[in-house]
Amino acid sequence: MAQPRTLLIVLAGGAGSRLETLTEHRAKPALRFGGSHRLIDFPLSNAANSGIDDVWVVEQFEPESVTEHLAGGRPWDLDRSRGGLMVLGPHRGDDREGWHAGTADALWRKAGRIRDHDPDVVLVASADAVYRMDYADVIAHHLDSDADVTMVTTRHDGDVTRYGVVVAEGGRIVRYELKPDDPPSDLVTTEVFAFTPAALLGALEAVVKEKGEDALGDLGEEVLPALVERGAAVELRHTGYWQDVGTVDAYWRAHMEFLEQPPFDLDDQRWPIRTRALRHLGARVHAKGEVADSLLASGVVVEGTVRRSVLGPGVQVAPGAEVLDSVLLDDVRIGPGARVVRTVVDEAARVRGRAEIGGDGSGDEVTLVAARSVVHPRKRIAAGGRYPE
Repeated sequence: MAQPRTLLIVLAGGAGSRLETLTEHRAKPALRFGGSHRLIDFPLSNAANSGIDDVWVVEQFEPESVTEHLAGGRPWDLDRSRGGLMVLGPHRGDDREGWHAGTADALWRKAGRIRDHDPDVVLVASADAVYRMDYADVIAHHLDSDADVTMVTTRHDGDVTRYGVVVAEGGRIVRYELKPDDPPSDLVTTEVFAFTPAALLGALEAVVKEKGEDALGDLGEEVLPALVERGAAVELRHTGYWQDVGTVDAYWRAHMEFLEQPPFDLDDQRWPIRTRALRHLGARVHAKGEVADSLLASGVVVEGTVRRSVLGPGVQVAPGAEVLDSVLLDDVRIGPGARVVRTVVDEAARVRGRAEIGGDGSGDEVTLVAARSVVHPRKRIAAGGRYPE
């Protein structure tokens, strides 16, 4: 039996404003995770491991930050002469030109390309969560269900008002609400959807015909509720790890989870999370340096103390400095005697000698230091602070 012709569309154009300065100069999917990876690596690796080789990445906000990392699809074996990776952005020249005003709007503007591609299944995934998933299972479940859309769902024990929340009965989704003030359940969508192409394109056209282009917005605003209302939506429950990292606190917390009790191994050869190769020497820990329960990317140099932290490529920690319960992105420099606690420090920031960031770490608040900023010697930034303010 021939494999279903699947088109994966990775929605990678969001600005990620809830991540504050972490997404000021990069798209959310380009944000580094785990010291060596980026968020977009998760859907692309899931695709590669699931045998999907037709992948479109839809960009908009700070597109260069994503495109540079994609490297033509090479890390995921998507650099092919037929199929493989295609990068799409806003365009001009036809009646659907213009900026994408949401995920549904982006798909509507690419509807002609989708129709010409003629897939059996359109799989749509966001690029702002950390998870492993066999997309082949999603596709098989969708084809077996005879539904218009399959939503991959998961139980979430935190604040669900930021997600699409569903109520399911016997595998059928009977209620869907986007970011509800009063959630009807703790069952949320993982932002992975399998669509029957004709149903997806028809639902997009119906919204435009009935309410106009401006009503499209995100999939959860009009398209998904309409499919649920007509009884055409089913769920596939994801029982493994899934963590949206759309806020500074969630981003920090996910890193700590991978340090304390990793939910899965990014280097598992049975399901590797692939990424673009880094061009650095190996990490170095000097004689007086101390590292415990931490992840160090290539090019890291530690002469001070690092505990329960994740250090990205090229980070340097000077003698006498302490880095505790923190996430340091590319090329950060921590000066002699400085102390950084429960903090996310964005790339190329400089923390000068004897500066103190994050207090004593006894509270729940996460401190954030912006990219390329300079924290002056002996400067103190309280727990939960933002620098610059």
